[in-house]
Parts: sequence; structure tokens; C-alpha cells
Amino acid sequence: MDKYIFTGVDGNFGGIAAETAIKLLDKSQLIFTAPTEKGIAKYRNQGYETRVTDFNDPDGLAKAFQGAKKVLLISMPFVGEKRRQAHKNVIDACVASGVQQIVYTSLVNSTDPTNPSIEKLDHAWTESYVENTELDYIFLRNSQYAEAMITNYFTMAKTGVLANNQGDGKMAYISRQDCAIAAAYAMASDLEHSILNINGPELMTISDLVNIGNKVTGNDVKYQEITDEQDYEVFDKMGVPRTTDGKFKKDSSAPFSSDGMVTFGKAIREGKMGTFSKDFFKLTGQQPRTVQSMFESSDEYQIGARHSVDA
Repeated sequence: MDKYIFTGVDGNFGGIAAETAIKLLDKSQLIFTAPTEKGIAKYRNQGYETRVTDFNDPDGLAKAFQGAKKVLLISMPFVGEKRRQAHKNVIDACVASGVQQIVYTSLVNSTDPTNPSIEKLDHAWTESYVENTELDYIFLRNSQYAEAMITNYFTMAKTGVLANNQGDGKMAYISRQDCAIAAAYAMASDLEHSILNINGPELMTISDLVNIGNKVTGNDVKYQEITDEQDYEVFDKMGVPRTTDGKFKKDSSAPFSSDGMVTFGKAIREGKMGTFSKDFFKLTGQQPRTVQSMFESSDEYQIGARHSVDA
């Protein structure tokens, strides 16, 4: 029977992907992995096969992936050489252990050379590296998580102004939960050599998102467009590090680097993130959650804490 490895099941994304996979695949087909024994204890106690996977240990990864048909690689939560090396280790281990297909969580418009987002550089590199192996693949190019902007909305509701550099650019915001569900469905699918755009149900500006938030909550938050440099200053005052090598404050409402967020905002403003498709529905048979429904149950749609092994 084919085996399917879900990595990072201790993380926000990986945990939802694992819980979805339990509904889609036979128990005997599933292997859940995380960097620590603690991270997989829940599933081991439920009788699932579990393995510890250290993305910095290529030989250990190759052993952990033995016997698997597919591996889910959830992009790591840092930017630059560290992330590329971790992804390379996973991909090399897939090749070495005879894995047939890798499912990778990428980013919309990741291979566009005019896209200014530094986040997309690692995704483009990873996709290219996979394509230059014998591995089959499914690349899930996700839109921005709605949770990030909903969390930002409630943080800025205290001041009455949500200021960023996105301007009138549009994004089909999607729930992280839906992205994780899509990953599980991709693992359970028969798709080959596929690139899917995992988008929310509609394109909208950040002003549209703020207006929906106001309608649901009764708040009166205003959107203010600021320059890229002013956006950096906002994050600097919040104590957000410029890069993912910096120190992150515990329980920060912005658990990302400002380099990532500012260049992502610039990409939205310049129309580089306005991808829209029905791929989520085609893959899962479900409609993606709307921003309004997420505001209506906002406690369930916060970005959550960041930690070094989160995926």
C-alpha cells in the first residue's frame, strides 16, 4: 500500500493538513513527521506511524522517507539561504529514498522575475530545483493568508488606522486553513506535474478587507496608504525584525520579517499578486472561505505564534 509522508505536523499548517489527511487516506497509508518526538506524540498515541525528521540532516531524512510514495514539503518559515538549504535537503532526500512525488507549498506568481517580493525568490528556487530532478511534483501556489491581515486589522483597530503599502493592489486572500486542506487533497490526488493557484473566492484590495471588517465588527478602521520606507518604520516601532534571522517578539501580531512583508505589500500594489483561479474548488470540491466569514468567526482566524520549527 502506498505511503504518504506529511512533514511539519506540529505546526499551524501541518496540523490541519494532517487532520484533513486522516479523513482522506487510510490510516495504514499515513506517516506523520516533525522535528521532535513531542511534535509527533499526539499521532503516535493514536496509532499512526510517526518519524522524527530534521531538515538539517539529509541522511536522516533519506532514512525517514524510505518506502514513501509522496512527501508534503511545507515551505519553511524563514527567508533566504537557510530556507533554500532546508528545502534542498528534503528534495535530495526524496530523490535518494525513491519518493515518486513531492507536494510543495509555494507562492502565487513565484516565478515572475518582475515580482519584487523577496518571499518569492526562495519559492522560485525551490520549484526550479524540484523540476531539475526526476521527481514528479505538485506546486501549490498559495495567495496571502487572510489570517495575517485579519490579525493586523484587529491590532490596528486600537488606533483606528490600518496603514500599509499595498495601495489599490488586489489579492485573493485565502485562509491558511484552506491552504492546508488543499495540501492534503493534493497528497491524496492522482495529479502529476501540476501547478495550482490556491486562491480565495474573490480579488480585493486591502481597503475592501478593512471595510468588510468594519461591517462585521462595527469598528471604524480607516485604511491609509504609506510608502515602502514608512511601512518599514511601522514595523520597526513594533519591534519586528527586518529579516528572519532577527529576534521575534513572543506573541507578536506580525510574526514575519519586515523585509518579507514590505516587499510583499509592494508586489500587491504593483499588481503582481492578483492571481485568481478556481483551482481550490477543482482540487477539493469545496468553496474557499470568504473574508467575511472569517471576520464573523475571527477568533478562529488569527495568525498565531511563530516558532522556529513551525511550518
